[in-house]
Amino acid sequence: MHPAPSVIIFNTFSGIGFGLLFFLGLGFPAPTGWVAFVFFAIAYIMAVGGLIASTFHLGHPERAIKAFSQWRTSWLSREGICAVAALIIMAIYGAGLVFFGTKLTILGWVGAVLSLGVVYTTSMIYAQMKTVPRWKHWSTPALFIDLSVAGGALLSGNIVIALIMLVIAGGMTAYYWATGDKRFAESGSNLANATGLGGIGSVRAFEPPHTGSNYLLKEFAFEVGRKHVQKLRIISMVFGFAIPFVLLLMVQASASHILALFAVISHIVGVLALRWLFFAQAEHVVGLYYGKR
Repeated sequence: MHPAPSVIIFNTFSGIGFGLLFFLGLGFPAPTGWVAFVFFAIAYIMAVGGLIASTFHLGHPERAIKAFSQWRTSWLSREGICAVAALIIMAIYGAGLVFFGTKLTILGWVGAVLSLGVVYTTSMIYAQMKTVPRWKHWSTPALFIDLSVAGGALLSGNIVIALIMLVIAGGMTAYYWATGDKRFAESGSNLANATGLGGIGSVRAFEPPHTGSNYLLKEFAFEVGRKHVQKLRIISMVFGFAIPFVLLLMVQASASHILALFAVISHIVGVLALRWLFFAQAEHVVGLYYGKR
């Protein structure tokens, strides 16, 4: 799949933003006044900014409002409804902390569940796609949630939880890559069953469908070299999990806010690389028609 910058930004920053809202809703931390305002401002800038970025990948962004009407069948619609509900409830919860120093516990818990629900519904947009075997797996929503909670723990200052979640997210990422590399072959998808001609003999492409490029080739038949994949996987692991883990251990000893900031920045860099790979390596079955699989 074509790794569009808008979708990569959306998945990275919205995931971390809603992860921070998740912890704020649970009361870890539970700041008041201007401190609370800063925490909520960071969370909303990331969450809402990511959602806005995602609309740039739409052919007609002005029609995005129509997605809300298809909640019965569309995970995209469920994501939108869940996001609006989470943002409204967490805004009310945050207002109580910022302006009145009041913690509306039940409202915070509901907002926390909805915030994590946004991440889950986002992941299911990809996990329900049978045409992309690498995504059609339980590890896709698990990875999305792990990354969101790890990023949220980092931003909220929950060092112990962040350390644990970085290890879990790193392990889940390694598992996702190891099993995902085999998933297309294990799905049994090939040119024979894609065309329905396998019953009459061996199937091969006589000529390409056309001589030039087209939308399907651009969006669904993206290819990335193995060497680039390995480099980006190392970058993802080192910057996304290893460096933040070491820096957080140092933060525990020194309580340095600068080191904590570097840990967050490093994690974001690593997740951006991971998200790029998530799309670049997603082998869509339509590529079989063009000899790309």
